[in-house]
Amino acid sequence: MSGIYIHIPFCKQACFYCDFHFSTSLKKKEDMILSLIKEIEIRKDELENSIIETIYFGGGTPSVFNTEEIQTLIDAVYKNHTVVENPEITLEANPDDLSEEKIIELSKSPINRLSIGVQSFFEKDLKLMNRAHNSSEAKKSLAMARRYFDNISVDLIYGIPDCTNEEWRENIQTALSFGIPHISSYALTVEPKTALDTLIKKGEIKNVDEEKAQEQFYILIEELKKANFVHYELSNFGKEGFFSQNNSSYWLGKSYLGIGPSAHSFDGVQRSWNVRNNTKYIKSIQENKLPIERETLTKMDGYNEYIMTGLRTIWGVSFDKIEKDFGEKYIKYLEKQAEKYLEKELLILENRILKTTQKGKFLSDGISSDLFMVN
Repeated sequence: MSGIYIHIPFCKQACFYCDFHFSTSLKKKEDMILSLIKEIEIRKDELENSIIETIYFGGGTPSVFNTEEIQTLIDAVYKNHTVVENPEITLEANPDDLSEEKIIELSKSPINRLSIGVQSFFEKDLKLMNRAHNSSEAKKSLAMARRYFDNISVDLIYGIPDCTNEEWRENIQTALSFGIPHISSYALTVEPKTALDTLIKKGEIKNVDEEKAQEQFYILIEELKKANFVHYELSNFGKEGFFSQNNSSYWLGKSYLGIGPSAHSFDGVQRSWNVRNNTKYIKSIQENKLPIERETLTKMDGYNEYIMTGLRTIWGVSFDKIEKDFGEKYIKYLEKQAEKYLEKELLILENRILKTTQKGKFLSDGISSDLFMVN
């Protein structure tokens, strides 16, 4: 089983914190759609007869495309791949794109899951991040989406300068008040060369406070646990039956095909990624050439990746899998590296499965890198 990710590289405006690949000009939209369809055709044999169980439209902001345009891309996937009977088809959307008319149209299409980029319900946070929507649009879009979709995820950001713990609790409770079954939540991160980075350096915006971000992460865990959400991956919380199948496949090491500029793919052995430039991407695809770079994972790369993804999830890192896939040497190394974290109760080992404890969750990426094997 595999998934297909389609990157829609357009946004209405640039959020200050974002370092994903996108353009705010829609001039090349028609050419882009034709190129995405063509890439799906060119790469139809790459997943070796694997059956597609998820299709995910990410970006950028896929909701800048109309439903007809999204449908042509879904049709291209069906034409070139075998798709399971009831695949999870997710569209990332921003509140300002979700009029009732648009939501009704989407509900009649094969899309059965919406991932809505709310980020915060407070005007001051939305302004600080340069989001295109306001608070009332966020609430309105969720209320309408719930009428037509069962499977909805909301994105929220914690650790925003000047967002108090009380306001953060209110953000979580507001999302829950709409009966949303899935929440993805990330710490505000200052990526190099973003507008946020520049504004912090100029002193126009306060820097992100790591300690406060950690506090708000644990508030998030606490509030969502009370609401019967399962914390199944570091940044993802879902009610039973509403985990993101698409994202879970990444963490469980399944193969996936990434279509569009900057999209990444993985076939179990090789990783590949497309050029991060709309013009170069379109030109290359029009010439029947894939604008792609590839790397073959070594055994060590595979081990390190499994550690990184496994420790982020409730499924953890299986010693049996490491022994089977990588060998005794890797088990011995992992046992030795994990010792101090087991002693500090940041990791726990049960039934030969290594997981982060509640205390270790926020630190899981740092702990993973310490468990990596390096030459």
